[in-house]
Amino acid sequence: MSDNGEIKKWLVYNKAQNYDQKLLELLLSNEMLKKEFFLDVGDTIVFKQNYFLQFLEQKNYLNDSYTIFRNKVGLSISGKYLNQRNEVALVWPFKDCVLEGGQSREEDKREEVFFNKVLAQDEITQLLEPKVLTSLKVFSNKKEGIKEEFLRDSAINEARQLPADTITSNLIIKGNNLLALHSIAKQFSGKIKLIYIDPPFNTGSDEFRYNDSFNHSTWLTFMKNRLEVAKSLLKKDGIIVLHVGNDEAAYIQVLLDEVFNRENYLNHITMSTNAPSGFKATSAKIFSTANHLFFYSNEAGQGQLNKLYVEKTYDKNYKYFLLNPEDHFAKWEYSTVIEQIAKEEGYTDSKDLKKDLPKEVLDKKIAAFANENKERVFRTAALGGGALKKRKKTVKESKNNKRVIMQHPNEDVEGFYILNGEMIVFWANTFKEIDGEFLPATALTDVWTDIGFTGIASEGGVTLKNGKKPELLLKRIIELTTKPQDIILDYHLGSGTTCAVAHKLQRQYIGIEQLDYGKNDSTARLNNVINGDSSGISKLADWKGGGAFSYFELKKYNQDFVNEINNAEDTDALVEIWGQMKNKSFLHYNVDLSKQEEHMEEFLSLKLVQQKDHLIELLDKNQLYVNLSSIEDQDFSCTEAEKRLSKDFYQIRS
Repeated sequence: MSDNGEIKKWLVYNKAQNYDQKLLELLLSNEMLKKEFFLDVGDTIVFKQNYFLQFLEQKNYLNDSYTIFRNKVGLSISGKYLNQRNEVALVWPFKDCVLEGGQSREEDKREEVFFNKVLAQDEITQLLEPKVLTSLKVFSNKKEGIKEEFLRDSAINEARQLPADTITSNLIIKGNNLLALHSIAKQFSGKIKLIYIDPPFNTGSDEFRYNDSFNHSTWLTFMKNRLEVAKSLLKKDGIIVLHVGNDEAAYIQVLLDEVFNRENYLNHITMSTNAPSGFKATSAKIFSTANHLFFYSNEAGQGQLNKLYVEKTYDKNYKYFLLNPEDHFAKWEYSTVIEQIAKEEGYTDSKDLKKDLPKEVLDKKIAAFANENKERVFRTAALGGGALKKRKKTVKESKNNKRVIMQHPNEDVEGFYILNGEMIVFWANTFKEIDGEFLPATALTDVWTDIGFTGIASEGGVTLKNGKKPELLLKRIIELTTKPQDIILDYHLGSGTTCAVAHKLQRQYIGIEQLDYGKNDSTARLNNVINGDSSGISKLADWKGGGAFSYFELKKYNQDFVNEINNAEDTDALVEIWGQMKNKSFLHYNVDLSKQEEHMEEFLSLKLVQQKDHLIELLDKNQLYVNLSSIEDQDFSCTEAEKRLSKDFYQIRS
């Protein structure tokens, strides 16, 4: 025993492995233990070593009235798992498991449930079956003619080269996202153009109301299970964008390489989210303002990013002003931009203009002048490579004829002029259309510092102080990867930013979320969108309202009991829930009800959190939600409306 009275479990484990004489004598001295862990074979007593070791591994020292259905996974040496040996660290013990665990609130601190793929394949098959659907509601700004059914517009599907019976309704799904992904897999396999996810960052802090304190291996397993099924939903040219913080960025890229293949990597974007301030800026670490986006295509050579530009400020190298653009280029004359401004404002010398105006005022004046006269403002740039080789003679001649504008004989590029041995580039050449405006622009790079993450807490008419992503960010990602009518999926939906932006940009969307945000839920936000929400990107997208979306849930069964247990405030409430569980829930097949009742006093002596853990452990995790295959099973009490909804979604002909 330890000093605080706890059994040193792994010391006992080691002694049992080595048939320690003192341990065996101690066990034999107790009639109950002798009966449990020894077998009479003739005149010989045989120690049931494996049974005893299993007992030690599984026992939480709460009570001995149930068997935990968890298969320990990992490498072993000499019969001992690596995490039992001090010299070896087991980094990712659950890689080849399915992690059932859904997202939970930080305060729940839930123990995640693992299923081993090899040893319990039948259990996993049942766990991941499609689920019965319930609580359909169609949201629209129309007052009449709203049918509670899924739309399948054959014309839209033909235009995007998808099967005619593909659902064209926007969908918001409430339930465990792993199970929801498997539920929609058959209907949307190979049809999604973009998957964007902003999962828990695994920082150890509650930034987004998720339980963000996964241990490392659990977080990786959580991500891997979902990424594998998500990949099957993407079109051949589909793209996944994963948004993470610094803590797991390096690891998630390795995982993405494994799931999507390294050759399908497209880009790694680094974003600056906020400025250092307050307490954080004075910590021992360098203050982090970085978030990361990883772009992967579904198949090598298929996914292509659209060309996007961002506005840029005036470039002072564009300092020349063409005086007589209407003349033939051989007669062109020019001055500097500042000389032209000085002349127009009545100055005889630009130096006087510089003296009269503060630098920042003058800089703004020059930039405005350049934008207004973009067809006449220019710079020169050195020729290189093939361009220089092709025009070498003309370039040499130009260098010998200063201030004379030339063009290479038989020039086959429109607007290609040479001055002082360099080509002329007009400021107008940098202008591109951005959100309906013609602006000076530069190609988008892999470092984004122009999208603010502050002041967005109330975008969409819902409030979320931390973890919310700006609509401008999702607009950029969606425009980089999709075109109108493409299908977008976000299975960590949160407050609904992805779907809100997709709605405004005329993309179809599927959003999956397990947590309830009440008045700040994604459904509240999307209802604001269809009623003309004016925040976020609404002005840029010329959004006036309209459209619709369908909300439904995975039908819960044991999950209702899990929720009730987590919300219970005292032992009396848990005892009442246990009474209901005995009559209505699906308990794990190893649970012996008589033993549960026999050890009730032990249960009542536990702390509240331990009581909750125990009751949840008794539930069959395969029955958290109702499987589609059980839709006619009277035990699950599926209503006629639920049957119609599920059969419509899954296209079951009855």
